[in-house]
Parts: sequence; structure tokens; C-alpha cells
Amino acid sequence: MATTSSQWTRVRHRRAAVMDEALDHAVALMSEQGVGALSVSEVARRMGIRGPSLYKYFPSRHAFYDALFARGLASQQAAVRAAVDGVPRGVPRIRAGATAVVRWAVEHPALAQLLHWRPVPGFEPSPGVFAPAEGEMVDVRAEFAEAVRLGQLAPGADSDEVVRLYTVVLSGLISQQLANQPGATYAEGVFSRLTEIAIDSFLSPHFS
Repeated sequence: MATTSSQWTRVRHRRAAVMDEALDHAVALMSEQGVGALSVSEVARRMGIRGPSLYKYFPSRHAFYDALFARGLASQQAAVRAAVDGVPRGVPRIRAGATAVVRWAVEHPALAQLLHWRPVPGFEPSPGVFAPAEGEMVDVRAEFAEAVRLGQLAPGADSDEVVRLYTVVLSGLISQQLANQPGATYAEGVFSRLTEIAIDSFLSPHFS
């Protein structure tokens, strides 16, 4: 006879599987019709279930977006971690991280819009979901500080203002690419392929 623990484990696995499937369909729907076009009833239809059934997993449309934001952020951060693994600290890692962010955005345009724009009126990620993004900025700030410590960048680069401007450069590359040449690969993109040049141009006044 199955134990209570194993029964609850199966329930959790089933719940996670349903939520993952729903999010997969949601991403597909946003890719087809736009991020703001997410419909809980349409996701349910594609899953072959009744719309109200999904509210057991996502109590509101904004809860759906919150889960999508969390998925996108985790995916982007995993891509950055993989890209910087083994890369020397400082400027080389800043370049690698920037390239990874833009490449990920080009490859995941629907989720990238949710992360980098505000395409859904009234939606903001919940504090718990957004917390890893704040942690990511702490890591970026630390990398700029390390580049200064290593003598790669001048002392002025170790500032919140410079890091904010760095994120503006990335957001600009992503926005221009997704808005003007959707569907292009990172290498094909007239804006995305300029990422390393853009980062070097941004950093050049700060090179020591």
C-alpha cells in the first residue's frame, strides 16, 4: 500500500507537470499572438481541459504571468551562468554575460518581452519572483568592482550609475532587435550581432 508521503509526492509531481505544460502552451500562445494576448481559457483548451480547472494552479491571469516571469528569469540566469563559467573575472565576464543575455532574449522573445519590457498593463512580478533579478544586479555590480580591482577599468566604473547604464545598453539592443527584426537569430540580427561592439564602446571610456 502506498504511503501518505509517496501519495503526496505523486500529487506534487502531477501538479508540477500540469503547471509546466500550461506554461509551455502560454509561451507558445504569447509567441503567436503577443505577450498581452495570454488567455487562460485558450491555454486550457490547448491542454484539453476546462478553463476553471487551471485556476487551481494559477488563481488569476497575473499569477500566470508571474509564473512565466519566474520561468523566464530562471532560464536567462541559467544561460548567463553557463556563459560565464570558466571565463576570467572582470571585463571578460562582463562581455560574456552581456552576450548571453542578448542571445537568450533573441532566442526567447516572448519571455524576454515580459522580463525586459512592461507589455501587460497592471502586471508587475511579485517581490519573491523578482528577488533573483535584484540578486543578479548585485552580481553584475560586483563584477564591475572586480574589473576595477584588477586594473581593467578605471575607478569611476565602480558605481551604481555605470551599472545602470550598462543595463540600458543591453535593453536597447534587445528592444531594437525584437522590434525591428523579429525572428532573426543572434548572429543574423542587425542589432544583436553588435552586442560585443556595443559593450566595448560603452566600457572604452572606463578602460584604465
